[in-house]
Amino acid sequence: MNPIRMVRQSAKRTRIPIVLSIEQITALLRILKEPPRTMVFLAVFTGLRVGELLGLKWKDVDFQKMEIHVIRSIVMQHVGDCKTEASRKPVSLDLRLANVLWSWRLHSPYPTDEDWVFASPHSGGKLPYWPGSLYKAHLEPAAKEVGIVGHFGWHTFRHTYATLLKGNGEDVKVVQELMRHANISVTLNVYAQAITQTKRDAQSRVVSLLLDKNDEKPSTEAYRTVTDLQNSGGDLQVVDKVGVPDGI
Repeated sequence: MNPIRMVRQSAKRTRIPIVLSIEQITALLRILKEPPRTMVFLAVFTGLRVGELLGLKWKDVDFQKMEIHVIRSIVMQHVGDCKTEASRKPVSLDLRLANVLWSWRLHSPYPTDEDWVFASPHSGGKLPYWPGSLYKAHLEPAAKEVGIVGHFGWHTFRHTYATLLKGNGEDVKVVQELMRHANISVTLNVYAQAITQTKRDAQSRVVSLLLDKNDEKPSTEAYRTVTDLQNSGGDLQVVDKVGVPDGI
């Protein structure tokens, strides 16, 4: 085997990864069966890499402290240590995520502390599933069924998690901690694909600084974007003065 294949190499992205909507995530979870369903649930709401998910054993999940200890990762069907110290930081578990994981443990044929969380029955539980086979057998068909197009794969869930965090207005430092990036520049550069409406609203707030100030009628509106006004049922008079293109 060529040893260079085992080395994680850096390269400039040639394709922009897609970001799933909440509706697409819901549709996927609805049709996936176990254990891929629980895997996707964790991947999209913890940002865990697929190798880290498959490298989990039940002893790594602390249901008392509500956190996951990421000890190992699976790359090219080899079990090894996580790539950086930041990657080995504990991952917080929302109570609802913990319930999903606990439910899978109750139904899994391999529930002991030393068992893999996603143990493969094809190996009698001695090995976890491999990401490629899971993708081909479950993830790819499910994505096609719900109409997901574009550069879709296991990393889509991690990218979606980061983008949703930023779309919710979370502090970039918090996003870095949740994503377990060693350097904040990675968070800023790689996961900067903001949701379109979020970007439009950010622009609208800047435009409003001028338009509201120069408006003959003193503005009493607490809203600064088209989305804010539409969601509140507020008066669109200010917007009507400048017009709104189709599609907003």
